[in-house]
Amino acid sequence: MSLSKSVSADGATLTIYISGKFDFNLVQSFRQAYAEISQKTSKVIVDLRDTDYMDSSALGMLLNMQKNIEAQVNSIEISNCQPQLKKILQISRFDKKFDIN
Repeated sequence: MSLSKSVSADGATLTIYISGKFDFNLVQSFRQAYAEISQKTSKVIVDLRDTDYMDSSALGMLLNMQKNIEAQVNSIEISNCQPQLKKILQISRFDKKFDIN
């Protein structure tokens, strides 16, 4: 399990990449990934392309992120979900809170 982040050249998009398990072990690093968000940043993407597991603490981390940065950004997107993760997000009604694709 690992986490990395990148910022687009114009600074408008922050992308957080999670690979392996998205669980309680990533609490600190996930929080740090968005803690110092630039004023230029208008969109945050959580890329789950390489994520194969997500638990309830991951859902909590996503909600905390939304609560902390929603006033600063225009959109928060969860992208490249595996089918089983997309199902968890839909059952949890996260498709009402985030753009999921």
